[in-house]
This record gives sequence, C-alpha cells and structure tokens, in this order.
Amino acid sequence: MDRDSFWGLVEDARASVDDTVADPDGVADALTKVLGTAEAEEIVGFGTELARLQVESYRWDLWAAAYLINSGASEDGFDSFRGWLLAQGREVWEAAMTEPDSLADVVDEDRPEGFEGFDGEGMLHVGSHAYKNLTGDEPAYWKAVDRDAPDTPDLPVGKEIDFDDEEDLQTRLPRLSALYLNA
Repeated sequence: MDRDSFWGLVEDARASVDDTVADPDGVADALTKVLGTAEAEEIVGFGTELARLQVESYRWDLWAAAYLINSGASEDGFDSFRGWLLAQGREVWEAAMTEPDSLADVVDEDRPEGFEGFDGEGMLHVGSHAYKNLTGDEPAYWKAVDRDAPDTPDLPVGKEIDFDDEEDLQTRLPRLSALYLNA
C-alpha cells in the first residue's frame, strides 16, 4: 500500500467521527471497519505503511511536543501520542512533521478534570485487529508487517532535547510552551 492509499483510508474513517481530537478511538474503530473489507495483503500493507510513519516520526522535537501537550510522555506514551496524531489526518500529521509547534493550532490548552492525554493507542492496532477479524491469525499479521517494515532506531532522530529544560523547550516549541509550561 502506498502512502496516498494509507491516508485515504484514514480520511475515510475520520469522516465518520465528529471530533477526532477528543475521539481518536472512534477513528480507530471506524478504520478497523474500513480495513475489515480489505484483503489480508492490503491490511498488511496498511500496517507496513503505519510502521514506516512511526519510524519517520520517532524524533526528539515531536517527542518534546508530546511531552508538553500531555504533561509528560514515556516511550509508550509517545507511541500512543503518535497514534493520536495519525487520527488527526494527513494535513495535521505533515504539518507536525514539518513543525511540531504547529500542534498548538490543534490541541486545547484547557485540560478537563480526569484528562489522560492525547492518546491514540487504538490507532496503532487497527491493522492487527482487522487482520485477526478477517483471518483469525493475528501473529501472521505481525510477522508479515515486521518482515517489510523498517527498524525503529535506538534513539530518536535529531538533536536530543532535555524535556526538563524549560528554556530549551521555549526556544524550540514557543507556541506549545506558551500553552503548557506552568499551566
């Protein structure tokens, strides 16, 4: 599956969700249904493209944005944040890849009580769920995706950022820092 086809499926799923910022799981559910009508090979292609996007987005500057937006971000939390970012669609994704500070236009600085972060973990599993629903064999999905997907680097790409260095965060991500530092 090529990138345009991948994003076309995501956009089809997004069309059925009223507020993708608040409901990335709704996008994941809709996408699982969309993929459920595909052939097994196409679902694997989707998973491989998703893995490529995850590797491309494994960057210090984007992790710093996730850290600010979610008041912290472990490695698993960063993965889930990138799932949330996928649920926002291609335009938001590509803007964030160009300039992570652009996410200030997407997120709301007001965090309601009980806020658990911008988390789209479900987006990371739509391929495996759709494949399992179709074939009953989830391990075969992961084996096929792992065969074709690039390896995640040991460290994020780019200049390392100390997430506890507020001055550095303000320099690199001024708009997000204004929203979330000392909030």
